[in-house]
Amino acid sequence: MKKTAIILGATGLTGSILLQKLERDDRYGTIKLFSRSRIEGLSNKVEQHIGDVLQLEKFKDHFMADEVYCCIGTTTNKTPDKELYRKIDMGIPVTAAQLSRQNDIKKFLVISAMGADRDSRIFYNRTKGEMEQGVLKQEIRYTSILRPSLIDGDRDEQRTMEKIGIKIFKVLEPLFVGPLKKYKIIQAEEIAQAMINLANASSHAAVIITSNDIKQLAKKN
Repeated sequence: MKKTAIILGATGLTGSILLQKLERDDRYGTIKLFSRSRIEGLSNKVEQHIGDVLQLEKFKDHFMADEVYCCIGTTTNKTPDKELYRKIDMGIPVTAAQLSRQNDIKKFLVISAMGADRDSRIFYNRTKGEMEQGVLKQEIRYTSILRPSLIDGDRDEQRTMEKIGIKIFKVLEPLFVGPLKKYKIIQAEEIAQAMINLANASSHAAVIITSNDIKQLAKKN
């Protein structure tokens, strides 16, 4: 029997690549998207549920699948209000994990960030850390938290500071050896492939995966 996958954040860089990959993957018969706006030109295997994802609990009756891929993420440039930022970056993934537990979804995969730490003084890192704790608290049988380094890829939006950071990291990348490997830039395509490979692994427990390990998982295709 073919599987059903849920994607949150399918309009973002990694989420859009993930969606394309799952559309082509014969193991999946249905892909459910939950978002604020409709995406045009998708295949018949895609179901789009349009609404306010900040109130994801309203979709509970439709939130049923074999796997959940959570690629939600915003920036301080797009969302300067810290309360709204937390509702997006922490609230949506945690609510998705709660719905997954309630609806007996066994596999939950979410993109976090390197440096995630609920005790951090840095707002971004603290928010990601709190998100991770909220997800793990649901005790979903197979939970994967991916902590990528700087993510590279063709974005529709302009992220000036991120582009500068990527250029600097590319210059410094030859120095990233040994324990520093996890700081190397990672491609969005690698993250998407690693998530799919994890979801289709025979078994795995709740796990936090750093950037260099994400790269290795992506190669197992």
